[in-house]
Amino acid sequence: MSELTVGETDFRTLLDGLLDGPLRSMSALERDIFRMRFDVHLPDALRPLTALYGGRADFADQLSRLLAVAASAYAARSPELRLLDLRRACEPDWFQQPTMIGYVCYADRFAGDLAGVRAKIPYLKELGVTYLHLMPLLEPRPGANDGGYAVMNYRRVNPALGAMEDLRELATALRREGISLCVDLVCNHTAEEHEWARRAVAGDPVYQDYYYLFPDRIMPDQYEMALPEVFPDFAPGNFTYLDSCDKWVWTTFNDYQWDLNYRNPAVLAEMLDIILFLANQGVDILRLDAVAFMWKRLKTDCQNQPEAHAILQIFRALTRMAAPGLIFKAEAIVSPDKLLPYLGLGAATHKECEIAYHNAFMVLLWSSLAERRAVLMTHALQNMPETPVNCAWLTYVRCHDDIGWAVRDEDAAAVGLSGFLHRAFLSDFYSGRFAGGFARGVTFQHNPKTGDRRISGTLASLAGLEAAVERRDWRETDLAVRRILLLHAMMLAFNGIPAIYMGDELGLLNDRRYLDDPDLADDNRWMHRPFMDWNKAEQRHDWQTVTARIFQAVRAMIGAVKGLPSLHAQARCHAVWTHNEQVFGMIRASARGRLLALANFSEAPQAVPRHRLHDMGFTGELADRLEGRPVDSWSDLRMEPYQVLWLEQLVSQ
Repeated sequence: MSELTVGETDFRTLLDGLLDGPLRSMSALERDIFRMRFDVHLPDALRPLTALYGGRADFADQLSRLLAVAASAYAARSPELRLLDLRRACEPDWFQQPTMIGYVCYADRFAGDLAGVRAKIPYLKELGVTYLHLMPLLEPRPGANDGGYAVMNYRRVNPALGAMEDLRELATALRREGISLCVDLVCNHTAEEHEWARRAVAGDPVYQDYYYLFPDRIMPDQYEMALPEVFPDFAPGNFTYLDSCDKWVWTTFNDYQWDLNYRNPAVLAEMLDIILFLANQGVDILRLDAVAFMWKRLKTDCQNQPEAHAILQIFRALTRMAAPGLIFKAEAIVSPDKLLPYLGLGAATHKECEIAYHNAFMVLLWSSLAERRAVLMTHALQNMPETPVNCAWLTYVRCHDDIGWAVRDEDAAAVGLSGFLHRAFLSDFYSGRFAGGFARGVTFQHNPKTGDRRISGTLASLAGLEAAVERRDWRETDLAVRRILLLHAMMLAFNGIPAIYMGDELGLLNDRRYLDDPDLADDNRWMHRPFMDWNKAEQRHDWQTVTARIFQAVRAMIGAVKGLPSLHAQARCHAVWTHNEQVFGMIRASARGRLLALANFSEAPQAVPRHRLHDMGFTGELADRLEGRPVDSWSDLRMEPYQVLWLEQLVSQ
């Protein structure tokens, strides 16, 4: 590395300083391991760092600071976690394997606190979970805090959930049971109560440069001309006036969430230090929240800027020096063409985030369910760009957030639909405005400027179980359960890590008790963030209950997934036409095998012509891996309402 220099920066001298400084007490072998990682990953850090800060006179000092953060974190990493790093270097596809099954919950709503979550590990193992995402658990501001996404201390756990020691103990307990831990890190903003913000308000120029502060409305008004509103109902605009210091601060989300200024390299160093601090607590995966918003540029929507990707590449390269067992999940809910760069493209291929949410697939599932046809989904997925092979989608049916109808106008037009009208149809359908419709959702954040109406609701309520229970209609109950299982089966068969939101495995319905809490009442997303109903969970073994039917079916699907090498995340995923508009088809293919997933999105029986199965290479005797039974391909394939098949061709011995 000695031949690589930027200006007067000598990288060998920097490395020697780290070996004689933060790493001096480590063994010769441990120092050699860091030296090797330094040589491998420094170029991947240097490229984006130079793009962001290369013109600064203090560039060498800033680089030295970042490397010292990485070296110090490496020195502080426990022997158990260092061994985990080595294991994952030997098994780089550990997070892509079909055994990775996710579960998402708020710790308090699932089990009271972190100790309670630890006590519920047997339940997670019974379901088959190997990846646990705990929603925001770092110390939030008191009162309204956007579901925990307004953090006032990144180094403390929310006191209501426990202490940092409880998080370490939970991470250790999960790891020993084969479950990886994912937690949220809010990268774009802090709470106004954060120490950095308090110092900024007090007039400290160092910390005022941590945020976007303006003396008047001149610049904010110029930015606003191109900025959308995230929460137009209860947080209009993107800037908030501060009486305390007579300035305007950038607040993309809420007036108490202040956007960080990554033009200041000190902010990047602070966040890197926090990332590695959490890694050293035993966190395996960091969900990096709101990463699309991290860089601001005038006359743009200030989302998905190239510099935001540079920041993520720096995080990853320097994290790989200190804690390579940690991986990143990008929370970027954007269109497919803007999403793939978060997984790394071009020079950054395999050098940004390892996981990203496949928001489009989730939306298309709900769209197909409402339409009773899979034409739009098939076309849209066929036109998705290829995914880098060393990454994985996070597949989901719904999450803690609302559902926004991200249907592209081009995709809608290609199948004879109006994008605008189709999105309006979906909002109407899932908010229960259709007479006799099955969905029970609620409109979230209606934007009259764009006509955008997002939807809140649990999986079971949106799929019709709540309406069926209200009507005491057992046929509708059966159809609702079939829809719930169809959605789970498609999520599990798609390309990536499937994530079940807490309670969906039991069919929990919308919970309107949030209206009794004044800090939550204005945000109807809490309707689909219910408390875990452990009394209902006790019914999961009673086959006379709907709860057991859902839980045991989902559990069986998970067991089937884990035994299918063809569902490894590196297997390509291709949507295919089935010659039946009501039946969606998808092939997973790689050297590990081929699997054809078929899903009937209507409440009527359907058929797939045998010649179409043969055209796709599925002939002779097939096996349905969901039901564990043989299927004959020599006649048209009959499918029950909302039935899903996972077909593999039996190989004769």
